[in-house]
Amino acid sequence: MAQLWGGRFTKETDQLVYNFNASISFDQKFYKQDIEGSMAHVCMLGRQGILTQEEMQAIVKTLGEIQKDVEEGRLVITDAYEDIHSFVEAVLIERLGDTGKKLHTGRSRNDQVALDMRLYTRLELLYTDVLLKELLKVLLRIMEEHVDTIMPGFTHLQKAQPVTLAHHMGAYFEMFKRDRLRLCDIYRRMNYCPLGAGALAGTTYPLDREYTAKLLGFYGPTLNSMDSVSDRDYLIEFLSALSTIMMHLSRFSEEIILWNSNEYRFVEIDDAYSTGSSIMPQKKNPDIAELARGKTGRVYGALVSLLTTMKGIPLAYNKDMQEDKELTFDAMDTVKGCLALFTGMLDTMTFCREAMEKSAAHGFTNATDAADYLVNHGVPFRDAHGIVGRLVLYCIDKGAAIDELSLEELRSISPVFKEDIFEAVSLKTCVDKRLTLGAPGREAMEQVIAMEREYLAEEWQNEEAKNFVKFAE
Repeated sequence: MAQLWGGRFTKETDQLVYNFNASISFDQKFYKQDIEGSMAHVCMLGRQGILTQEEMQAIVKTLGEIQKDVEEGRLVITDAYEDIHSFVEAVLIERLGDTGKKLHTGRSRNDQVALDMRLYTRLELLYTDVLLKELLKVLLRIMEEHVDTIMPGFTHLQKAQPVTLAHHMGAYFEMFKRDRLRLCDIYRRMNYCPLGAGALAGTTYPLDREYTAKLLGFYGPTLNSMDSVSDRDYLIEFLSALSTIMMHLSRFSEEIILWNSNEYRFVEIDDAYSTGSSIMPQKKNPDIAELARGKTGRVYGALVSLLTTMKGIPLAYNKDMQEDKELTFDAMDTVKGCLALFTGMLDTMTFCREAMEKSAAHGFTNATDAADYLVNHGVPFRDAHGIVGRLVLYCIDKGAAIDELSLEELRSISPVFKEDIFEAVSLKTCVDKRLTLGAPGREAMEQVIAMEREYLAEEWQNEEAKNFVKFAE
């Protein structure tokens, strides 16, 4: 058992205890971040004169070789080591001897793992943001193509008022746009470097924490060493943001599942994103949407698990905090996979315009507009509401839409109706006369689409990621 802390102990750790304590089975996932953080730490030690230039260069060079050997399969990370930090340091010492033993000067595993997890999470956050942006691009394309595609809008899963597919997709655009804003906000709050905090109380070595933070692309160092090693707020915030993303995907998936049903037939999912039945040859199942909906629970579980882990932990570091990784890694991978597959499914989906418009017409979605017509002709709203209610009952008995009735039939319900009622309750009129910003009318939608197009042209990541200092400098 390869351990770096055995001097205090007079006998070997029990194997079961060692296995229970070890984290290399999952923390090997951030070996790149561990090496990157070690390189920055060593560069700072050399700059401060704590290591010689020769020692610094040798360690940085060898760490780079270790990373390359792992990536190319010449060096295998095994469970002979307690964690990824032990593995990297042990291999370094094996290759450099006593010089390698100086790597850990002025550093604890507590601030080291805090750094690794923060670097890994920061990168995952940026990857997630890229996937969200790709989804938004697909949504915007659909919005641009379907400004005039009329469909029913729903409340309580009941047809309510006519909208357009562009307007419906725009609602999800806003949701995922807020998700990106949340990620940006989390990034700016978490992007401070814990390295140099030591075990919990800093160090007596003259470290330049500002320089280390700059090398690693942070805004600066964290300002309290106890908080630095025991803070998991950024993970809780990220898991909360991931849970919200999955909630949005799940709502969207639920609608696609409904729209794909024989009863709706609003969409046709591409064969590449569907599966069939082993017994029923007619089936074409929306498995990607169903799995995205189903996997939402496991992401929620990661959030609740970490909240529960952290709720009773006193300052500063405690071993409980090792439980921040496995479920978090799973949640990160789950969300990325769901976003990528959902985007592909949506991008290849066919929307059935005729079925959507027919559904809107036969769902009395223009009933409110019929009531507004009566109000505009002097009928009190409450009376108009009752008149149109009776009109809907008549249509249900006839199996007809409001605009399919004759003028005589309409006037039998209320003599206020005139020939212009048909124009007033046509679905196109019902949609297009809604011109307030955020409404489904063509003019309002074109204005919003232009704003969303401009939004997608912005790149907050470029602003945040610039001015990183390279180790070679």
